[in-house]
Amino acid sequence: MAEYRDYGPAAPHGPDMTGTHDPIHDMTPNERQIFDYLLKPDDSYNEHGIYWGDMSLLDQIKFVSKGDAQETRREASNVWSMFKKDPLSPVSYYFKNMVLPGAGLGLEGYVLFSIGNIKPLFEAKGSFTQCWKKPHKICNATWIAAVEYMEISGIIVGQILVGILGDWLGRRWGLIQDASIMFIGLIMLTAAWGVTQNGWVICYVWSLFFYGIGVGGEYPMTATSGMENAVGSGKVSTKEDRLHRGRKVTSAFLMQGWGQFFNQVILILLLLIFHHGSGNPPYSKVAVQWTYRVSFAIPAVGTLWLVYYRTFKMKAAGKQLAAAKKKSKVTGYDTDSLKLTFTYFGPRMIATAGAWFANDVFFYGNKLFQSEFISVILPDNDSIMPGWLYNLINVGVSLVGYYLASFLIDNKLYGRKRMQMIGFFMDFILFVVPAFNFERYKSIQHVKEFQTMYFLSSFFNQFGPNAVTFLVAAEVYPTPIRATAHGVSAAAGKLGALLASVLYNYIDTQMKFYVVPWFGLMGMLVTILFLPDTTGLDLKEQERRWQYIRAGKESDYHGVAVHPKHLSWWERWRGVGRYYDAEADYRQKIEEMRADWEASQARKADEKAGQWDDDEEHDDSVWSSDVSTFFEKTRGSGTSPLLKPKEKDYME
Repeated sequence: MAEYRDYGPAAPHGPDMTGTHDPIHDMTPNERQIFDYLLKPDDSYNEHGIYWGDMSLLDQIKFVSKGDAQETRREASNVWSMFKKDPLSPVSYYFKNMVLPGAGLGLEGYVLFSIGNIKPLFEAKGSFTQCWKKPHKICNATWIAAVEYMEISGIIVGQILVGILGDWLGRRWGLIQDASIMFIGLIMLTAAWGVTQNGWVICYVWSLFFYGIGVGGEYPMTATSGMENAVGSGKVSTKEDRLHRGRKVTSAFLMQGWGQFFNQVILILLLLIFHHGSGNPPYSKVAVQWTYRVSFAIPAVGTLWLVYYRTFKMKAAGKQLAAAKKKSKVTGYDTDSLKLTFTYFGPRMIATAGAWFANDVFFYGNKLFQSEFISVILPDNDSIMPGWLYNLINVGVSLVGYYLASFLIDNKLYGRKRMQMIGFFMDFILFVVPAFNFERYKSIQHVKEFQTMYFLSSFFNQFGPNAVTFLVAAEVYPTPIRATAHGVSAAAGKLGALLASVLYNYIDTQMKFYVVPWFGLMGMLVTILFLPDTTGLDLKEQERRWQYIRAGKESDYHGVAVHPKHLSWWERWRGVGRYYDAEADYRQKIEEMRADWEASQARKADEKAGQWDDDEEHDDSVWSSDVSTFFEKTRGSGTSPLLKPKEKDYME
């Protein structure tokens, strides 16, 4: 069996359009064993060849538990082996595979979190109070309010624009563009000033808008490139792809949390440095200016390095998109795929965009807790330090949620959909309880309970919708329009943030607590109805189904991508799952493999004759002698319908 073990589990990549192949001949036991190994990997199928989604609940629990235990031991053994060779190699591995892919999100998380942290500093006693604090005596109130609106607007523009451009021009171009825009935006933020303080605010606002465009583009570019790099661009699907694709993407996303953490730490240190070691007011204008500008200059250095890294070290970022376009014979933006996506996957957009919208209302709503319990604990406080320190604790709690989401998001018994539903439901509970007992929890006797709900809401927001929305908004759509779909979904989320920032200016805190919880129920509802669960689904299978849809033969696809386990309630109700047929799909995959093999033989024949001028890379090394022998033996009359007579002569 040594000959075929190097092949690896493969998901054949498209339908046979010829309709000329005879049914599969009877296999010998050895041949059946070979194809079972190739097409039924042991992380998705049991020893009887049954897909994990087809097992009973008890059998699923046993199968998943056994597989998780084996994988945990394997990974622990690998880490220990790395550590014995070089104690720092696990750290190096984590940095290369988790930190670098999420560096852009880490930097933007740092800066965007800084905007919210710096505003109280501008409003603080002794600082720029007359400009930034109501009633804004020397600055225009509209421009002060525009700080949040324009920041969010820039992000929305970037999410949609760069999402489209990322599908049009490629992932690598989008990544480089985002880093470049963010670098220029940080220079603008660091240097922002004006003849008057109002002029400074206007310059600051437009700098934020420009920076926001780069930030918005980070969402679709990081999600799609991270996912596609995890899956790979060839036909081979690996166990790492199937078992840890979600972890790879969410590990990049959680760098946003580290960006927030380091921003808060650096702001505290900078204020202490420039304010003579004290965090108490009054704060001098000079100390505030130095704190604010240096805090933006630091990530500018990191962003400049990111421009270099993406330009010279990520040249293969768009290989899977390029392969998908070549297969569909598309050179620019794939408008046909966009139309087909809305036709076949339109309801999924309700789930990814609607859930993200609801989540961002919650994300902003989380801040409601902090101001209330600080006012109870420290009624006469006018220092910004307590708020910053509670922020730091809250970010630490959020990071725990981020990491737990990363560890469990690929677990077949919990996974994406259940994680998002439970996260939304818990946030609903944690907001609705204080909403209808507001005065009780504001009292000094119960403020600790109020604080606990604050931290728990942050935890379940990260260990739930915040992590899942980022992943599934790319994962449930086909490669050609994946960045566009992710960008539109993320933009819907920012509309939720915009709604919150506007609405909260017109209602009191009690009313805010009445309003916010229901977005949790909304998010849970659209998740239940319209979100498919891609946990445990080989993404190659989804791309394979997409090839059938592109060919107008949706009903001819019978694989696990239409298994009821991986469909939304809406898709099941529409009957999409009726096409699932495990045995028919097994035979179909072998015929697709045969077509790939025959195409490789045709290439070899043309190369031998000097007639092959295609410069595309082809991995023909995957065809083991066992597989080739089977296809030779079962080729029927001896002449494949995909090979011309002259090619047959060359092969003989």
